[in-house]
Amino acid sequence: MSRIGKKPVSIPNGVKASFKDGVLTIEGPKGKLSMPLPSKVNCEFKDNNILFARTEQSKVASALHGTMRALAFNMVAGVMNGFSRTLLIEGVGYKAQVQGKNLKLNVGFSHPVEYAIPEGIKIDASKQVEIAISGIDKIKVGQVAAEIRRICPPEPYKGKGIRYSDERIRRKVGKAVTK
Repeated sequence: MSRIGKKPVSIPNGVKASFKDGVLTIEGPKGKLSMPLPSKVNCEFKDNNILFARTEQSKVASALHGTMRALAFNMVAGVMNGFSRTLLIEGVGYKAQVQGKNLKLNVGFSHPVEYAIPEGIKIDASKQVEIAISGIDKIKVGQVAAEIRRICPPEPYKGKGIRYSDERIRRKVGKAVTK
């Protein structure tokens, strides 16, 4: 039995959860999220808790048991508090700005790169070298942060590029000049 899957997900006050037709829906003060559950995992509600159980005994069902519980926990946390990631931009002349539904990045290319902001995600680039990404879906926030970072990943010699705020870049030494 999955150790993570056995733990109940508590439903705080102000959050409504329902399970209908194989879809788990959680609604809270920040918004509403829904997730289809595979047929190998079932959920039930007891005493303001969501409990997950396997419908069959197999390796796949065991893996899905813990995964679905973790995703439901993230959904509850998202509709209560939301999630955020911060990206930092390093480099001379590198900057970001939000223009309508697009994020415009000047990151050393001959042209500015425009990234379309997806639904449900809020991006704040009030400081030109810092991008704050927030939303209620943890998966979507992480995916958007990864896609923006992929536009210009940090390089190891000067550290120029887009990196996560908690990321450490291992710097390399350049070529040594000998006499």
